[in-house]
Amino acid sequence: MAGDVKYEIIEEVGVLSEGTKGWRKELNVISWNGANPKYDIRDWAPEKEKMGKGITLSRDEVKKLRDLLNQLSL
Repeated sequence: MAGDVKYEIIEEVGVLSEGTKGWRKELNVISWNGANPKYDIRDWAPEKEKMGKGITLSRDEVKKLRDLLNQLSL
């Protein structure tokens, strides 16, 4: 099928939040369709049987995001 996406979670970095139904927003390092691993932020069902929409970032993009977040006064 053209819509099949294969992924391998290389590293589970951490959980950002957890919803009431057990879904967790996580930061992971994932290889999508056999490509080089990238950083990935998305929601996952409790047993990782389903995933929500997310964002995938290269190492350089993660560094830039870190720098931008460090500029914020939270």
